[in-house]
Amino acid sequence: MASATATNSAPATSHMQGLRHRELCYDRPAKITGPRKPSSLFLGSNVRPRWLQLKIKATLSRAEQNPPPSSVSVGGNSNGSSLNGAKKVSSENIKDEARRLQLSHPPTTFSAKYVPFSPHEPTDESHSLDEIIYRSKDGKLLDVQHDMDALKKFDGTYWKTLFDSRVGKTTWPYGSGVWSKKEWVLPEIDNDDIVSAFEGNSNLFWAERFGKEILGMNDLWVKHCGISHTGSFKDLGMTVLVSQVNRLRKLNKNLIGVGCASTGDTSAALSAYCASAGIPAIVFLPANKISIAQLVQPIANGAIVLSLDTDFDGCMRLIRDVTEQVPIYLANSLNSLRLEGQKTAAIEICQQFDWEVPDWVIVPGGNLGNIYAFYKGFAMCRELGLTDRIPRLVCAQAANANPLYLHYKAGWKNFSPVKAAPTFASAIQIGDPVSIDRAVYALQNSDGIVEEATEEELMDASAQADLTGMFTCPHTGVALSALINLREKGVIARTDRTVVVSTAHGLKFTQSKIAYHSKEIPELQCNFANPPLEVNADLGSVMDALRSRLPSL
Repeated sequence: MASATATNSAPATSHMQGLRHRELCYDRPAKITGPRKPSSLFLGSNVRPRWLQLKIKATLSRAEQNPPPSSVSVGGNSNGSSLNGAKKVSSENIKDEARRLQLSHPPTTFSAKYVPFSPHEPTDESHSLDEIIYRSKDGKLLDVQHDMDALKKFDGTYWKTLFDSRVGKTTWPYGSGVWSKKEWVLPEIDNDDIVSAFEGNSNLFWAERFGKEILGMNDLWVKHCGISHTGSFKDLGMTVLVSQVNRLRKLNKNLIGVGCASTGDTSAALSAYCASAGIPAIVFLPANKISIAQLVQPIANGAIVLSLDTDFDGCMRLIRDVTEQVPIYLANSLNSLRLEGQKTAAIEICQQFDWEVPDWVIVPGGNLGNIYAFYKGFAMCRELGLTDRIPRLVCAQAANANPLYLHYKAGWKNFSPVKAAPTFASAIQIGDPVSIDRAVYALQNSDGIVEEATEEELMDASAQADLTGMFTCPHTGVALSALINLREKGVIARTDRTVVVSTAHGLKFTQSKIAYHSKEIPELQCNFANPPLEVNADLGSVMDALRSRLPSL
């Protein structure tokens, strides 16, 4: 088993050189023009090109001889056989198998710790991830810092091959899109403590019609992070946070449960993962400000749900006060563990493009942790040699809750919270974002932009996307509206490869779609509404109705 030491880095590199040499022996597809398709590694094996099947076979052979320090095996076949030749015992489940195999391998040599988020002010302060702490000694946000020197002892090609080899596997815990990057996420946690629903590995959708017909673009993509266990990107971070809580409870830390304030999606993710681990979940929700689908999720998963007569910012203040008085672990994005899971979506985007970096990535922003998570994922890929640059990031806010946009327009001077007004993009209806400093840092270091969208713009953009085959949430509508605005201004070019991050599934927001298509929103024109036609049940009436919508009849 290779370990992340200087003595073992050379064999890893030379072995990768051999793999690269073997790849040159196979016919590679010619470089294509036009829209570049995502990696074939995310396709079924029956449609993978021959050269790729041979590459994967060579990769798996290499992984047997030189697995990464913190892994048991790189993947695993669907029939349960592991890469090191040890066949799964028939009575084992995937966790039993991972536990058995882990005993035969040395512990990880990778590590991570909490440090104050102060990129411009070096500090010696650090804390173990096993410490229950949310801010530094002087009140700053915390960040998870990895031992980059240890990670750099393996070259970028090594990491790309490792991550690619885990796609589509069921080996615990690498079947998860988050835990397939375990060495970069939470390297020291025992596999047995991980709480996962095999989240991540979400679809990268080529928005062909929307891009071509509305924007004149041929390389527009939508990263569907909402196609996940609870229907939002929050699953990516919650698997990491709840896994660490699971570890802390086994270490006899005094924790009676996990709590969060939420605009809907965080509470759904927390409740599901806590239910999976048998850990009590406590959620504070603003009354009458989230969708029915978002409300029913924590209720169904057995969480203690408090519906409070305040907005999200009020809920956030209360949950902070509560967690200071009772041993409830705070799960909001103030807690930097969640961002470690969320950053894997950025790594996954690069992976799905065969490790090419898009030109633009547009992310909806509310509490603003996710824009920093994307930056962090892209930055790690660059620093560790998987890619050569970071894409330009765009944070898209609803105009009714736009403190970051106002801060950006003021030249990043004198940030002031705002009183967030109601918006259909309810999950980002936040006027005092916790991660404002993180977001500013991410945008300043990626030549980033902040855009806003009015209620009319975001609902129209969402409806237009739906009419081209998607089914978007209002927050994705905010990001799509930002894209439309930036195209009209000429900031984003027709040929720029652009990824819009869809943060939640549209099925969680059917009420707003019904209201839009029924034209029941007085202050909006609902320009792309598609109301059902009420027709008498006779052939003549039906034909008349069809002719009204199909002129060619």
